[in-house]
Amino acid sequence: PGRAQVLATLVDTFLEKLVAAGSYQRFANCYRCFYRLQPEMTRSIYDQFISQLQASIKEEIQEIKNEGNLEMLFHSLDKIVEEAKNRQEPAWRPSGIPEEDVRSAIVPYLLKHRSYLQKILKEKEEENRKVAQSVLEGRNKIAELQQLIQARKHAWQ
Repeated sequence: PGRAQVLATLVDTFLEKLVAAGSYQRFANCYRCFYRLQPEMTRSIYDQFISQLQASIKEEIQEIKNEGNLEMLFHSLDKIVEEAKNRQEPAWRPSGIPEEDVRSAIVPYLLKHRSYLQKILKEKEEENRKVAQSVLEGRNKIAELQQLIQARKHAWQ
């Protein structure tokens, strides 16, 4: 059951126990003189009192639920709890020492970011190595062409 249902059950249980604690016998004992004179009227007053008390409590609880938007909050909390059940890692809890809490939250992120940057660095180094190799090949080709030009220039002269 959702938290809203648990709250409703809790309120109903509370009202049942309240009515049981405020039994007719206790009510009659408090108003003994009136009970002796008119027991039926006392019973009627007791029944009205209990029904109005229950209605008033339920109305107050409903107002609190409406003002605090508890139904939606309970629903979203149930949703968060349901999503958390599927998580493999344990939920984060503060240790009470802010430095350790910050470190425990930031270090995994920084380690992940560092491995990402190392991966990018390796890719760029490989790319640079290939570019450097092609530059060397281009320089060698230019040197060969310059030698060929010099050879043809000497041959022409």
